[in-house]
Amino acid sequence: MTKVTNIAFIRAKSCQSEELGRQLLALVAPSRQEAGCINYDLHRSDADPDIWCVYENWRSADDLATHFTLPHMQAFIAAVPNLVEGELDLRRFSMISLPAPQDT
Repeated sequence: MTKVTNIAFIRAKSCQSEELGRQLLALVAPSRQEAGCINYDLHRSDADPDIWCVYENWRSADDLATHFTLPHMQAFIAAVPNLVEGELDLRRFSMISLPAPQDT
């Protein structure tokens, strides 16, 4: 099974960055509790505070696909037109290297 990385780059509409950030942050805890989630992290650009990035790793493509069907994601997707400038820039990658050893 190939681990999948999804990186989302999201630009807030004018005057919507704080609300977008609030809603993105609200996705972190429920996403991290999903069975296939390895990590789910939210970042904000240092150079442009209207640009947000979600970096997430999943056990499989099926786990990522399921993630997008869950209520917390569906609610966010419904809010996107009011908060986001343009399209979501979603980039999917398959892990090629072996995972880093876990600290013990």
